[in-house]
Amino acid sequence: MIALDDLDKRILEQLQEDASLTNQELAERVFASAPTCLRRVRQLEQMGVIQKRVVLVDADKIAPSLTAIVEINLMQQSAEVFNDFEKLLVAESAILQCYRVSSGPDFIVVMQVADMNAYHELVNRLFTSHHHVRNVRTFFSTHRSKFETKVAVE
Repeated sequence: MIALDDLDKRILEQLQEDASLTNQELAERVFASAPTCLRRVRQLEQMGVIQKRVVLVDADKIAPSLTAIVEINLMQQSAEVFNDFEKLLVAESAILQCYRVSSGPDFIVVMQVADMNAYHELVNRLFTSHHHVRNVRTFFSTHRSKFETKVAVE
């Protein structure tokens, strides 16, 4: 766990709202000098607190899409099987999120595909043909009421 001071927290709050801020704009918003702000941002990046800066795209505005939340159970619960299967999942661009979970399925993934045909193709390629997959259960999103990437830094 990395200890953050008030300036680090203010920087993270602002960058989570708008990562396109210039260093000067960021410094003004967090009440710090530009050189101090730049140094702090670089430190946060080096420590891995800031993993990357991205643009959030509204997929529905560029193409129709289908969001699926998928529970996956494997036949074996060994570290090697989990690691190998997880590598397969995270390499797939349609999978937006991947979680190992306890007390239920082994994995939960959130995927976004163009349509039901694309979903079936992905399921056949990743799950049906994989010899360690025991069970797959899918839920399709009919409405998303909240999507947030911002992490509280209090």
